[in-house]
Amino acid sequence: MNAPTKLVLYGLVLVAVFAVAGFTANAVVPEETVRNWSQETTDHGQHGQEGDADTAGHGAHADDAAPLGLGLAQDGYQLTGVSAPEETGSEGELTFAVSTSGGEPVTAFELNHEKEMHLIAVRADGQHFRHVHPELDTDGTWSIPWEWEEAGTYRIFADFVPSESGEDMTLSTTVQVSGDYAAVPAGERVTETNAGGFDVSVRGDLVTGQPSELTVSVARDGEPVTDLEPYLGAFGHLVALRGGDLAYLHVHSHGAEPEAGQTAGPDITFEATAPTEGRYLLYLDFQVDGQVHTAPLVIDATADPAGIPSEDDHSGDGSGNGDDHEDGDGHDH
Repeated sequence: MNAPTKLVLYGLVLVAVFAVAGFTANAVVPEETVRNWSQETTDHGQHGQEGDADTAGHGAHADDAAPLGLGLAQDGYQLTGVSAPEETGSEGELTFAVSTSGGEPVTAFELNHEKEMHLIAVRADGQHFRHVHPELDTDGTWSIPWEWEEAGTYRIFADFVPSESGEDMTLSTTVQVSGDYAAVPAGERVTETNAGGFDVSVRGDLVTGQPSELTVSVARDGEPVTDLEPYLGAFGHLVALRGGDLAYLHVHSHGAEPEAGQTAGPDITFEATAPTEGRYLLYLDFQVDGQVHTAPLVIDATADPAGIPSEDDHSGDGSGNGDDHEDGDGHDH
């Protein structure tokens, strides 16, 4: 084979390699998702540094009146040094720090729901939710053992209360994980599901712009569960994320903080305020017999309670079964 022919064949091989690489990258991380999330993080980070509560980075949600955990920085604090394994099946650590706007590490935090730091990780399609509690090093670095089970683009939330300000704060960023990626299409409302053998349902109307009560009930084998145990200072912990951009809502449980050994159930009532109409993803953590379970639910918010479908409409078949929850040490309960 002469030299010109070899060069032509070599060039064709390179074209094929780069074509396959480009296809794989697009399969791992949807380009539109990454572009939108990157723009949101930039916009919110800039607003947070300036102390501006504007949320123009939301696009369709531009009328929001308060930060919703989509920025790297807010009110003089910023999320820095975020590092995690880059591909599925690779064991490592997820690390990050909270710093002041001047770059000084923050090392003093208040207990909030019995923990100084709540770390939430969830994929762009709402799948693979984790709520864990990393440990703080003396230099201000938070860390936790970490391994990704599925590829995709994930949003990482840090929910904490700095001792200096005493104000609850949520910062976030995105992490891209390489590997075989298969997004789960958005489905219907899911007001009933099963998590670890427990049947979990939610009722109540989520109305925009005002506090709304949501009541979650837990049953097993058709019988109400009345031995829910205290977890994170309540009988249940609920995380609510807006569908699409995964904006983070602060949700509060009703009732006094339970005492050690106290049990309750089957109902847990929460209060949440939806900033806009649309779909919201709920993740309930509850504990029975020392085991924490996570139940995913999906509801809609509307400006008019009469416009919310009844519980008999698209209630879901519980196919999105919840997974057992992971604690701050990275081990299953």
